Amino acid sequence: MDTYTLKVAGLTRELPIIPIDEHLSIASFVILGDTELVSKTAPMLAKKLPPVDVLVTAEAKGIPLIYELSKVLGMKSYIVARKSIKPYMDSPLVSEVTSITTQKKQLLCLDQQDVEAVKGKRIAIVDDVISTGHSIQALEALITKAGGDVRAKAAILAEGEAANRDDILFLEKLPLFTK
Repeated sequence: MDTYTLKVAGLTRELPIIPIDEHLSIASFVILGDTELVSKTAPMLAKKLPPVDVLVTAEAKGIPLIYELSKVLGMKSYIVARKSIKPYMDSPLVSEVTSITTQKKQLLCLDQQDVEAVKGKRIAIVDDVISTGHSIQALEALITKAGGDVRAKAAILAEGEAANRDDILFLEKLPLFTK
């Protein structure tokens, strides 16, 4: 199996290169279960963020990072936009997204308690990787609809063309592999 050598936060990881379709492959970066990587990258990402009141991520791969980032920043909580409407949600706000890794439409949902937590607040959207930016755009639309003010969009890695954007904060670039 082909791999890509990633160097970030003084760590090295061998990422398997996985085909997404007949023309595109990605280096599979999964932070779930990688405590060392999350604990080393969160302080570095925290230094890049402007002052914010609330951190928001999409379920699920960004959760370990946002947890550690909230600790580094001394925040008492963070918000996870769920990928489906849950029975406990009161009047959920919903946004649709198609990301490069799921390749199908998904929902991003905030319940009323989350809406109240972001309303009028300075928000940082956090994810593990920003690639096409579709997930970040859907989260930004959801937060804006809820009355939040998105001040930063941040990730450990920017993949492909996302690395050329000036509206996101990231630690390292991750290439896309085309055929």
